[in-house]
Amino acid sequence: MTTPAPIAVALDAPDLETAARWAGLVTPHVSTVKVGLELYLRYGPDVIASVRGASGVQVFLDLKLHDIPNTVAAAARAVGRLKPAILTVHASGGSAMIRAAVEAAPNTQIAAVTLLTSLSEADLARIGIEGAPVDAARRLAAIAVGAGAQALVCSPREVAAVRAEVGPDIMLITPGVRPAGADTQDQARVATPEDALSQGADLLVIGRPITGSADPGAAAAGIAAALRRVSH
Repeated sequence: MTTPAPIAVALDAPDLETAARWAGLVTPHVSTVKVGLELYLRYGPDVIASVRGASGVQVFLDLKLHDIPNTVAAAARAVGRLKPAILTVHASGGSAMIRAAVEAAPNTQIAAVTLLTSLSEADLARIGIEGAPVDAARRLAAIAVGAGAQALVCSPREVAAVRAEVGPDIMLITPGVRPAGADTQDQARVATPEDALSQGADLLVIGRPITGSADPGAAAAGIAAALRRVSH
């Protein structure tokens, strides 16, 4: 039995049935499926059970919570009952907010999002984050880990620097991963799966290159096989 690849397939589906079907097709090949804001807001807790199915695949609940600590704690406690493997919060919410989430959902890995991969350096400057994105990502990573976050979400371009900042024990999750030749769509800071893994990522978020293909299962299997060749 081949070990599932360290890929979280983003199930950005138009409806629950499609999301569950995609999850079933990719689950033999990948470790994790990711449920984002749209799907969760449309279907609520039912979506977690539907995509988890009988396989028990890990569910990454990508809600990017960002509010005052008390509100984030209550939200994390509410979704923690669904037993997602990973739940995201925004690192820019600060130490107290991140710590509140960690304490409220002790059986879920809290992953702090450093900088959205859709933001370019110019975008970051316009919202007051001057300098290289890598410096901001490192600062936010250090704050989040200091507050108890067990995982971080960062662009593949920043993953090596963030790894150097936080050491080997923190899970690094990288969106903005595109196989060679794939359309970058709305991602500004991207890398191939092989590059992201070699830079120090632990879990690669891949959506449309898998779910938008004619055979999502075969696409997932192909990327998983390519990653196995790199890691051996």
